[in-house]
Amino acid sequence: MKQYKAVFIDWDDTLGDFHGAADLALAEMYDKYQLDRYFASLNEFVGLYKPHNLELWAKYGEDKVTKEYLSLDRFWFPLMHASKLDEKFDKTLRQELFALAEQLSEDFLHLTTAHFSLLPGAEDLVRYLARKYPLTIVTNGFIEVQYEKFEKSGLRDCFAHVVLSEEVGCQKPNPRIFEEALRLNGLQADEVVMVGDSWYSDIQGAINAGIDQIWVTEQQTEESKSTYIVKSLEEIKYLL
Repeated sequence: MKQYKAVFIDWDDTLGDFHGAADLALAEMYDKYQLDRYFASLNEFVGLYKPHNLELWAKYGEDKVTKEYLSLDRFWFPLMHASKLDEKFDKTLRQELFALAEQLSEDFLHLTTAHFSLLPGAEDLVRYLARKYPLTIVTNGFIEVQYEKFEKSGLRDCFAHVVLSEEVGCQKPNPRIFEEALRLNGLQADEVVMVGDSWYSDIQGAINAGIDQIWVTEQQTEESKSTYIVKSLEEIKYLL
């Protein structure tokens, strides 16, 4: 096993349960704002929200949309679609839905933080690694919610550095965010390893920067390529 001098770790859905928190937030907002006025079910609302949100994040990573546009449009789109505003013009309804989308956008950030929790095994792994390596969080996300989640986790002191996409001005898989993490640690690419759950953001991003990778996934195939592949956070302790 290669000896590394530092470990970089993704946050959302590697250590923190972002998808779980998001699901709870969406369900809470569905009830709070009586969204059954517009959608046949919570599943319909979520089914419209999630794929569009992913598309917006991809565009945001390519600097094709702003943070403000993403935050609002991910809720405006499902509301507009469910109300068929693309097929008819109703000025009053449009204003009502736009105001609702703004409320949902604001509430979502607060609620995902309120519902935040660590994934099973995350705290144990971080405390184990922190005894052996300098750790750096390398994550995409918005400043106003990510730092709250870091503090809420109780693990902030385990990390020597935090490299957040909004502060660097680019998102993973752009190699610049990894290069900033290397600069902060005073290390070269071949001296660190990146841990993450996302092939596109974490693993391909680390490859782009010349950094070894540990991909945490249960969906690997024979074609999957990463320096190391594990099915759980627990397995990482046997590698590092």
